[in-house]
Formats: sequence, C-alpha cells, structure tokens
Amino acid sequence: NDYDKLVHAKIKMGFTLLSSGLFKESLDTLISINPGKCSSQKKQEFYSIIARTYYDIADYDNDAHFANIYKRIGNKYLDSAINITHEGTPDYWSAVGLREMKSNHYQQSADAFNFLISKFNISKHQYAIATSSTGYVYTLLDRDNEAIDMLIRASIADIESSTKETVALRNLAVLLMEKGDIDRAYRYIKIALEDATFYNARHRKIEVGAVLPIIEGERLRIVELQKKKLSRYAIVVTILSVLVLTFFLIIYLQLKKLIGVRKILQETNHNLQEMNDNLMESNIIKEEYIGYFFNINSEFIEKIDTYRKNIQRKIAVRQFEDLANIIKKTDLEKERENMYINFDKIFLKLFPRFVDEFNTFFKEEDRITLKHDELLNPDLRIFALMRLGITDSEKIAKFLDFSVNTIYTYKTKIKHKTIIDRDSFDERIMKIKAL
Repeated sequence: NDYDKLVHAKIKMGFTLLSSGLFKESLDTLISINPGKCSSQKKQEFYSIIARTYYDIADYDNDAHFANIYKRIGNKYLDSAINITHEGTPDYWSAVGLREMKSNHYQQSADAFNFLISKFNISKHQYAIATSSTGYVYTLLDRDNEAIDMLIRASIADIESSTKETVALRNLAVLLMEKGDIDRAYRYIKIALEDATFYNARHRKIEVGAVLPIIEGERLRIVELQKKKLSRYAIVVTILSVLVLTFFLIIYLQLKKLIGVRKILQETNHNLQEMNDNLMESNIIKEEYIGYFFNINSEFIEKIDTYRKNIQRKIAVRQFEDLANIIKKTDLEKERENMYINFDKIFLKLFPRFVDEFNTFFKEEDRITLKHDELLNPDLRIFALMRLGITDSEKIAKFLDFSVNTIYTYKTKIKHKTIIDRDSFDERIMKIKAL
C-alpha cells in the first residue's frame, strides 16, 4: 500500500501501453493516478507521460480539429511538468524542447535540445530522444543536412542503448529517399518496420506502413529506370556489336582483296622479274651471237674475197688446171665443222651448265657422255638451238644439215629416255639459266 510505488507502477504501465499504441488503455491507467498525493518527482513523471500520450494521440489522429484539442491538453500537462521541474536538470530542458516543438516554435525547440545535448551528461536513451527530436525540428526548418546528421546520431544511440525505437530511423529513411539514396532508405525503413513489429507498436507500424510503400515505389521506379537504361544500353551495344562485326567483315574482305592483289602483284613482279631475266638473257645471247655472226660473216667475206681474187687471177692467166685444184681444195665439210665448233663455244660460254643440267633429265646410264674433243654433239645442238629460241624443226635441220625427219627422230629418241614429264620437257629446257 505504498502509494508512491503504486504510482510508479502505473506510470510505467501507462508508458508501456502508450509505446504499444494502446492510447485508451494508457489514459485509463494514468488518469487513475491522483497527482496531489504524489511526490514532486512522481508528479513530474506523471505530467510528462500523460502529456506525451495526448501528443501521440494528436499525431495518430492527424486531424485539424481533434489533433489541436489533444495538443492543447498535452501542452497544459507539460506546462505543469515544467513548472515543478528544476531549471538546471536534463528533464527540464527536454520538456521545454518538446513544449516549444508542439507550439510550432521550432528554432526555440532546437536551441533547447542542443543546450540539453551540449551541457548535460545524459544517458544514451536520453541522447537518442534529444537528437531524434532535434533532427525532426531541423526537417521542419528545411535544414535537411543537419537533420540527417542528428537522426544518424539518434539511430546509433538507439542501437547502443538496445532500444527498439523506430522514429529516428524512419525519419532518416524519409530524408534519404528525398535525397535520392533509395537503397539505403529502403534498408532503414525495413529495419524500422522490424523494430515496430518486434515491440508490436501499432501506431509505429502504421507510421512506417505509410512511408514504406512510397520508398518501395520509388525503389521500383528506379529499378524500372535502370532496366530501361540497361535495355537501351543493350540495344546500343547490340548495334555497336553489329557495326563492329560489319566493319570487321568489311576489313576482312578488304584484307582478303589486298592479299589477293598482293598475290597478283607478287606473281606479276615474279613474271616481270622472269621477263627481265629472259630479256637480259636474250640481250646477252643477242650480243654474243651478233658478235659471233659479225666475226663469222667477216671471215666468210674475207674468204670469199680471197677465193674470188684467186679465181679471177687464174682465169686471167688461163690457168684452168690450177683453178680446178682450188675448187678441189675447198672443204665445205671442214668449214661446217668449224662453224659448229664456234657455235658450241659461244653457246657454252652463255650456258656453261647446260650439259650438266640437261643430263639431270635422264637416268645415269642414259646421260650423254661427250668425247674428249667434243663440246656438244648433234643431240645437244638440237636442244641448244631450242634453248636459244629456235623451235622451228626446219630451221634447225638447215643449220645442222639434217633432214626434218632426222630432227624429229633425234627429239623423239631423247624424250623417250627422259625421267621427267615428256610434255614439259621443252619447257624444262627453256628454264636452264644462262650466266
């Protein structure tokens, strides 16, 4: 029957019911207390708790008519608490800050709470209430950055004091959402909902429930925007990929053409080089054989001139018998033999490897072996003339003093023995290089 202890229990019960959102039950419990019988300390606690109950009912109703009625009742109870509280205590400045807030004097409220925070050594829970209230006031004063700072402090103090409170974290989530930090806002409002559910604070669940869909909607909107951006990026990347592949294909085809052109150029250069080599070879052959035929013709003219002069002289002195002897001494066969020797010398001078390369076209036993005093034999001369570009069998026959059939016979006999393709035999002969 200790009345102070009964009041203490009822105040604590009223606070517990208030925190759970059971406002009628909280008021029924608190109104049963007779403050006239309480000590000053319990009286101050009673006025503070019942004032807060009416403030929370006003916030819950959120109605222009009834909310103001509840606020006025709350203000009266809080004024009573302030009047009996010593000015030099944390409870006094906490009550003043709350009274100024509910009277819409937001700067004075912020000053009172800042004085409380800076001048008194208060508990973590008191610090959380003070910083949370200051953060709320800063929000109303459009000082959002300072509000965020205070609400962060309040949320940390709630965690450190193991308090399942949701106000600071909920208000912080709203501010972060307005700042565009949707992911963090979503995480915080979910934690606030978990805390309200844990304590089964009905009015807190409703407050969180009013904010959560907005944050979720904003989060979904951002996700949708990100999806659209990703879709656009995917389209752009696809187009770029197609362009890159197209350019790659074009470059590949161009490179293929360039390789083809380069191949043609290489073949052309090779052919030109061969032509140049052949022209140089032809020039060398022409130079050699022109000089050779100049010498031959010069010697032949000198011989004819000497021959003519001898005949004229013998005819002039009517030495007909000596004339017959001169004709008998003229050995055409010997002259032809000399011509072949000169031809062989000039040819081998131009094609010193001709005989050796020619013999590589045959087996060992079928290769041509020249006599000690031979440079070329009739077989070799036929193909030597062909190597010089004389392919007409009739011309070859006249030069070698053979019949055309004989030339064909020689050629057939030689080609019959070769170890290379007969159809390419003449081509291989032409590939034997000069000097």
